[in-house]
Amino acid sequence: MIRLAILADLHANLAATLAVHADIQRRGISEIWVLGDLVGKGPRPREVVDWTQEYATRVIQGNWDMRVAGATHRPQDLWPRSKLTAGQLEYLEKLPYGIEEQFSGAWWRFVHASSKGLFHRLYPHSSLNDQLEAFMPQPRLGLMEHVDALVYADMHEALLLDVEGRPMINCGSVGNPLDSTLPSYLILEFDEHSPAHSASFVRLTYNRDEEISTAEASDMPFIKEYVAELLTGAYQKRRTHSVELHSGHSGA
Repeated sequence: MIRLAILADLHANLAATLAVHADIQRRGISEIWVLGDLVGKGPRPREVVDWTQEYATRVIQGNWDMRVAGATHRPQDLWPRSKLTAGQLEYLEKLPYGIEEQFSGAWWRFVHASSKGLFHRLYPHSSLNDQLEAFMPQPRLGLMEHVDALVYADMHEALLLDVEGRPMINCGSVGNPLDSTLPSYLILEFDEHSPAHSASFVRLTYNRDEEISTAEASDMPFIKEYVAELLTGAYQKRRTHSVELHSGHSGA
């Protein structure tokens, strides 16, 4: 039996990350895959990157990882960038785009946002054509297979859809859930002697007060919006005079 814990969108929320890790350890799962957005939004980017480097088996790049590593220069990029070491920034910059692996005789793809790009979002209400394209090869991004299943993140909402017989699964967010106030992660199980697989979502409580206190004691930008998201599970628009924030890529 192969068991994977799939995490994403940690967003520098160390308290939630440690709570999820404790639950994974309790279940005896050793394979931890992180589907991007280690940093951004939250107050402890260095600690979350340290945790990821120590415990994650496989890691891919998220849009916030790319931004904080140097792609853009919004206030919410510059602050975590100033907290990370040069080595951590290089680590984020060099993370791969996606993973393609065979399990139980089927090809599985793992990406952050979609198969088209880090700033192309794949929604449950996206057109059928967009959803089907998510399973197709994208050689420019190193995605070479016509896959049978897709696992992704970015929306901060746990999701499982059937797209003409192919599972499309969003693992939800550990550090910044926007469909609940509770962190979410995904457990995938594969039987090496069977074509079957199972997918289950885990929700759990964590020390949210500690996370909020750490944010409020910091000088990070958009503290009010971050705390509101943790308390309500609802996205808060971050408004700034930066031109880049209005580019259409300023969300989750």
